Amino acid sequence: MQKNNTFLGIDIGGTAAKIGLVNSDGEILEMDSFSVSFDGYQTPIIETVVKNTDAFLKRLGISEKTLSGIGVSATGQINVLEGTVAGSAGHIANWLGTPVKTILEEHYHLPVAVANDANCAVMGEQWKGAARDSHNVIMITVGTGVGGGIIVQDQLLSGSVGIAGELGHFTVQKDGIPCTCGNRGCYERYASTTALVRRVKETSDFPSDVVIDGRYIFRQAAEGNQKILCILEEWIQDIAVGLVGLIHIFNPETVIIGGGVSQQEELFIRPLKEKILEKIMPCFRENLHICAAELGNNAGLLGAVAFLMQCEKLK
Repeated sequence: MQKNNTFLGIDIGGTAAKIGLVNSDGEILEMDSFSVSFDGYQTPIIETVVKNTDAFLKRLGISEKTLSGIGVSATGQINVLEGTVAGSAGHIANWLGTPVKTILEEHYHLPVAVANDANCAVMGEQWKGAARDSHNVIMITVGTGVGGGIIVQDQLLSGSVGIAGELGHFTVQKDGIPCTCGNRGCYERYASTTALVRRVKETSDFPSDVVIDGRYIFRQAAEGNQKILCILEEWIQDIAVGLVGLIHIFNPETVIIGGGVSQQEELFIRPLKEKILEKIMPCFRENLHICAAELGNNAGLLGAVAFLMQCEKLK
């Protein structure tokens, strides 16, 4: 592809989507957002995306003929080989099985690439964020669940049917907490912010009017609440254990931590890094960089375009 081509990036979340014009230098030229859940998903998400994309291009006076392709970051398990939604959260109607790639290619007559939102986030961070100079990258996003993606020798690890990288669902406790996926002891049942909140609620007494969430917990930790600090340390230990295993398998140069808690440098990122470095074998520490994500909410949009450019380059 020629330098300074312009692409369309679409980042489809569970409730809202972002759309942007992105050039081949990774600059977002224009961006907009819109709801995809405005009527409880009775209007299929893909219909809402096409309608708003048409309006976005019309507003800017841009013809699809001037674009080089469309990169899509999408919620759910995405078969990147076919560009379809292979798995979906149960509350999202009319999404499972959606042939996103085919619909957009037929409508816009442009190359289209589709990947899971967490996979796009790691692609974005490698292109323009915290892993710019790395060829092997692991990223986990810590939030309601745990997502992530893996890059091996500059290629997104996609697996045999295009859905690799479910980093929240490898087992860390064989008889552990039941998971929504049907298994027990999955990583996200111990490493998510949801897991941290659950631990705090189970082991501490709070006034009924206090909302226990990640912000509250880290605020209490910053104020020196010893009970909270002990729970926080155990939680960080569990996150570190999973990452140590992934580091020993994939030997990355960079491990990126995303999600809202990644902004907590002193209370989260620094102790997590220390625990990982204590546990990994010495040779795996060489050239290893552990850091917070840099791109925030733009990671998926940029990563979708990066993935598209990679796919087109491989053709």
